[in-house]
Amino acid sequence: MKTEIIANCTMDETRIALIENGRLAEFFWDRKTGTALHLVGNIYAGKVANVLPGMDAAFINIGYEKNAYLYITDVLNQDRGKPIDQILKKDQMVPVQVIKDTIGTKGMKITMNVNLPGRYMVLTPFHHQIHVSKHIEDIAEQKRLVDVINSCVPSNLGCIIRTEGEGVSSQELTRESRYLMRTWDDIWRKFASAQAPRLLYKELDLTHQVARDILSEDVSAYLLDSPAVHRELGDFVEQIAPHLKNRLTLYNKRHPIFNSYNVEAELVKLLRTHIPLKSGGMIIIQESESITMIDVNTARFVGATTQEETVTQTNIEAAEEVARQLRLRNIGGIIVIDFIDMRREVNRRKVLEAFRQALRHDRARVKIHPITKLGLVEMTRERKRESNLVFLTESCEGCQGTGRVLSKETIFLKVSRELNNMLEGRVVHVARVQLSPSLCNYFQEHEHRLESSLSARPGKIAIQEDAHLPWEQYKIILE
Repeated sequence: MKTEIIANCTMDETRIALIENGRLAEFFWDRKTGTALHLVGNIYAGKVANVLPGMDAAFINIGYEKNAYLYITDVLNQDRGKPIDQILKKDQMVPVQVIKDTIGTKGMKITMNVNLPGRYMVLTPFHHQIHVSKHIEDIAEQKRLVDVINSCVPSNLGCIIRTEGEGVSSQELTRESRYLMRTWDDIWRKFASAQAPRLLYKELDLTHQVARDILSEDVSAYLLDSPAVHRELGDFVEQIAPHLKNRLTLYNKRHPIFNSYNVEAELVKLLRTHIPLKSGGMIIIQESESITMIDVNTARFVGATTQEETVTQTNIEAAEEVARQLRLRNIGGIIVIDFIDMRREVNRRKVLEAFRQALRHDRARVKIHPITKLGLVEMTRERKRESNLVFLTESCEGCQGTGRVLSKETIFLKVSRELNNMLEGRVVHVARVQLSPSLCNYFQEHEHRLESSLSARPGKIAIQEDAHLPWEQYKIILE
């Protein structure tokens, strides 16, 4: 798979596109302004605001308007099994790390099991075990890595060896482990003298995170359009993976970098609910705060053989596209996919396996449940920040985020009822109804109906256009 990283860096925002085999696979963003705070990875000295035994949770003040949420499973391992009110007390100071940004009405989620990620390993100060990534399958290599870490990381600290650590020399692993341990020592000294709430450690910015977590031998190029960021990133990569520094490339053409790689056009599609498939089928994505529903239908695809084979072929193609869209749109939480119903169990298994295979490149944790007889697949996907749809858009003032507004006929009947109520017992010469332009045309076409519906008729009904009125709003003026 050919993989490229394209970064567009400006004073106000950073946007990074991950291109796989010529197609946009993931999109990352970070803005310096606005209300969206990206705090995942930051470590704070937090102050316990309140403890709720009935919820097995506590709320921790880390310095923002809304307190962060700490669940019982995110306390330290040695405290597991105890009631949370025996672990934490009001006004107690605790070290915590943000693991999920504010999403919708939900505040930040934090953990006391702090970790420090590096390129080849993750230091886990409050865990004492050494774990190796499940993607490193060679038993001899697993043993070598564990032996190296045991020789350089004290027994009171833990470590997770990442997939990137496979084949890395003991010198490189030792160097990174010492850097992470120095960083942790500095954090712990700050915590010991801190007045909570206080920031103890700030996670790397987006371009550096991508270099640390994604840049590898499999990435052919990491292109950036900012000379300053390119220089900073060059110094960073020189420290963590000097053999990959030649993958960094400064893009200095006049044509915008995202236009050159057709990313801007793909980002426009990011907001669409209907995604066509190559065969002629279609998937429909509807996101909400609590759940995401994805529907699959054949649309124009009629196939060339039996209906069962047509449906199965559409479902397999849809499974691959759904997996891509989940990564691309950064959709997390509970997801339900309504595949087209298949009669044969073997075809259901075939679709589910295609879906699992399509998700194998997803870096977020996913859990997929077996397909039901109705063709539904229930799954969860790790969510650490808002989806790209939520980030790029805001609720419509007209529909208040529902995606629906009152129909013309509904508003027509509503105005008719209100006019009847207002005219009762009054002598009125002119009743003026002021509406938005589209509604005004509809009312003028049905003016005779409106007059007939009134029990007490005014001398004249005047339907007038007001371009400043939103869709559902109107004015009734009696003279």
